Amino acid sequence: MAAPKAGSDIKIQSYKHDGNVHRIWESTMVLKGTEQVVIGANDKTLVVESDGRTWITREPAICYFHSKHWFNIIGMLRDDGIHYYCNISSPFVYEENAIKYIDYDLDLKVYPDMTYRVLDEDEYQIHREKMNYPDVLDRILYNNIKDLQRWVQQRKGPFSPGFIDQWYERFLTYRF
Repeated sequence: MAAPKAGSDIKIQSYKHDGNVHRIWESTMVLKGTEQVVIGANDKTLVVESDGRTWITREPAICYFHSKHWFNIIGMLRDDGIHYYCNISSPFVYEENAIKYIDYDLDLKVYPDMTYRVLDEDEYQIHREKMNYPDVLDRILYNNIKDLQRWVQQRKGPFSPGFIDQWYERFLTYRF
């Protein structure tokens, strides 16, 4: 698998299990790109929903993707601290100048004080039945929620002190 180059601009495309597009972030700057890890940043970027609705992100965000983990992590820099939104998803692939992954509805929202909660379990159950997720996939996804919770508790990866700020500073050097 090829990797995006630091400084390049890519799209982020999320899909559903049935192959339909879920959401597209039109522009994300790559800060680090390897076959295993991609770290990107965006600010006030256009997002296109599957139904055609659009919106603009409100604050700078650092995005963390890993080719071996069934989640991705978005750290949003807000006035009251860093808020994290973690998508339980397939590992990413990079092709056609885009990061692509399957979004499995389950999310972990992490607050600046590092408390967290799992979101959208009801939506996940509806899609699990509708799209016939196999039991093995269900186990993988719930195991990855546990892994993600451990990362938060251990302040690992994007949850480590200074991680988001460091990558945001790098983003600013590209922008100005």
